[in-house]
Amino acid sequence: MNKDQVKGSIEKTKGDVQQAVGKVVGSEKMQAEGAANKAAGTVQKAAGDVKEAAKDAVKAGNRKP
Repeated sequence: MNKDQVKGSIEKTKGDVQQAVGKVVGSEKMQAEGAANKAAGTVQKAAGDVKEAAKDAVKAGNRKP
């Protein structure tokens, strides 16, 4: 797991919490901000997943049969 995966997961969780709080207090703005943070976290985690897959592919390619 790399830092983009971790940061993305944290940002996504923060977005989930912000959306829930916005719903409870009736703030559409907070809900929208939470949705945006959640989306940004999902994108960042996906970028981290790609980096991790590339790193694993390089490691697998460096192994000698």
